Amino acid sequence: MNRRNLLAAALALPLLPARPAFAQMAKPPMRTRWNVTGSEGFDAIAFLGALSGRDLYRARYAAEADAFGPKLPAEVRADIPRLADEADKSTFGLLWPVLANILSGAGVTTLASVIALLSDLEGKVRPAFVKNPSREDADFDWLKANASRLVRVFTALRDAGFAAFRRDKLGAGFDDRIAEVTRALAGYDVVHWQEKLTGRTFDPVINVVLLAFSKPHGAKMQGQTFLQAADYDTATTVRIAAHEMLHPPFPMDGPAARAALAVLAKDPLIPRIVREHDPKWGYTTLDGMLNEDMCEALDQLISEALGVARNPADRWRRADDGIHVLAAALYGLLRQDKWVETGGDIEQWTATAAAAGRLAPESLHAAASRVLERPADRLWPLA
Repeated sequence: MNRRNLLAAALALPLLPARPAFAQMAKPPMRTRWNVTGSEGFDAIAFLGALSGRDLYRARYAAEADAFGPKLPAEVRADIPRLADEADKSTFGLLWPVLANILSGAGVTTLASVIALLSDLEGKVRPAFVKNPSREDADFDWLKANASRLVRVFTALRDAGFAAFRRDKLGAGFDDRIAEVTRALAGYDVVHWQEKLTGRTFDPVINVVLLAFSKPHGAKMQGQTFLQAADYDTATTVRIAAHEMLHPPFPMDGPAARAALAVLAKDPLIPRIVREHDPKWGYTTLDGMLNEDMCEALDQLISEALGVARNPADRWRRADDGIHVLAAALYGLLRQDKWVETGGDIEQWTATAAAAGRLAPESLHAAASRVLERPADRLWPLA
């Protein structure tokens, strides 16, 4: 998996209303079953972001990092930013979301389970890792080379009382919060729309893991599990679920992806965005951007169908310094095709669009321009 994919204006075509007319049709049987939990282990992994010192995380958790950091040995405190920098400079990518994803297939529960998994990567983690169709072997190699350092980090977190620190952060009402989120999600049939708009079959169960320290990421784990902040509202949770379960939207080494990437590689804008944007946002390869942006285009359609969507122009102008021009374009093309009404095989749609020239610059940039409400020759950068 490209690990940069880890962890929103009126259009030329009229926007769908919040509850579009087709939503008034007879509803099919509910496909989605929501399973909402918490996880001490995933929270410990996510807390590496705050302890790394990066602005992306300190903007949310500076007080928590400053309160807990001094409890750690100085050498461990100094090594966490180094691990984050080394991961980011390698193919591994964003440290905590990728680490959480790799370990997720082996069963992350408590902080003790994280230490146990890192202490036996070959026996406990590799068997699930090799079954993951989105795996990148280089990620496991990096993790294996740095596992002993990570064991020291998580052992230090354990000894410094992270479990109690997390409980205090979440508060005594956390179980009530889990029940509240479960009730609020009950009417949102995300899986129905994912199946309709991709042509794939999904497991009906979506696992939502509420965390204390995961902002700003909504991070996809192996299977149909994602991590998110415990205090996100219902609309945000539905949007994250609609997005994260789609990764990848189709095999990124398959013929449709290869055909689309061959066209996009010749585009004067999209590869430049991949090369020149701030790497803190991830998506530093063209296939990673296609993976992410097709999922964003589809999740926007799903969110509109479910009545929880953000305005698409605002969404994509504001997110990640406006780099998701491709997402806006794909969304615009899918809207032209009335994809939310018809549905179908998104992999075949992509192959057909590539062959028909719809992903070429003239068509692609025009579609993005209509969605973003910006001239086609000034789609990015925004300044």
